Amino acid sequence: MMILNRMKQVVDRTIAAFSVAVMVALVVCVVWQVFSRYVLNTPSTMTDELARFLMIWVGLLGAAYTVGAQRHLAIDLLAMALNARKQAALSIAINLLIFLFAGLVIVTGGMKLIEKTLATSQVSAAMQIPMGYVYLILPLCGVIMMFYALFFVNAGIQRLKHPQEASR
Repeated sequence: MMILNRMKQVVDRTIAAFSVAVMVALVVCVVWQVFSRYVLNTPSTMTDELARFLMIWVGLLGAAYTVGAQRHLAIDLLAMALNARKQAALSIAINLLIFLFAGLVIVTGGMKLIEKTLATSQVSAAMQIPMGYVYLILPLCGVIMMFYALFFVNAGIQRLKHPQEASR
């Protein structure tokens, strides 16, 4: 369990640092876009498109980070009414569903989207980069969500095995 906790900490820190870097780049793009549009009177189309792509990346990285922090949208009315053992079982079930969704929809769907856009040579309008590169964030975040889901499934199993340690 110690190894998993350390791996989670590394993943958490990596996502947080990368998200901050992407957010800084996003702010720089938007500031430059406003400056070039209103001061230079020549709006930069490249920064407009880059800001859009960075916003997608920040949103998906934030979603993955939220899964890892167990702060995703949840209605916990049922969970609060259950005892500790049933809460652990519910947590396992929920995280298995998250794992399945992330694997089947985000990773598999993201890979298919990347394949299609690269096969059709679809490029972005202003920067002319292959759109498959923009969509790489989908399977990456899906894999991260799957890791987190497995981490919490393991934690739930440990709580079921050792309920006295979970109450401390």
